[in-house]
Amino acid sequence: MRDPAILLDAIRLYFDMIYECDVEKLDRVFHKSASLFDADEGKIFVDPVASFRQDVGSRPSPAGRHQKRRDEIILIDYLSDISAVVKLRLQSHENVFVDHLSFVKGEEGWKIVSKVWHLESTAEVITLEMAQ
Repeated sequence: MRDPAILLDAIRLYFDMIYECDVEKLDRVFHKSASLFDADEGKIFVDPVASFRQDVGSRPSPAGRHQKRRDEIILIDYLSDISAVVKLRLQSHENVFVDHLSFVKGEEGWKIVSKVWHLESTAEVITLEMAQ
């Protein structure tokens, strides 16, 4: 039986992980064998989640820079009660990404098993101090 609220919690965890650069949240939302893919330079780039984890843990977070959050869910497509593809857009620093996340629900809940991402554009960074 589908429970969209639980999948939405996993998506929010992903958004929070990117915004905060929080590797503990990354460990909670990604399957340990997940891979990430990109082809923006015309070649397929594959990054295992362990490498992505190191990258996330070493970068400054948008939260730490008081960047205003800009993230949105574009589409949720259920393949079954335990698998779904989620398309979303988010901004991290000046980069605006579109991500396709493949989720599978197992014993530990919804986990991302693969991520295909695309750098859509760059945008001005708005900080929370500027927005008030």
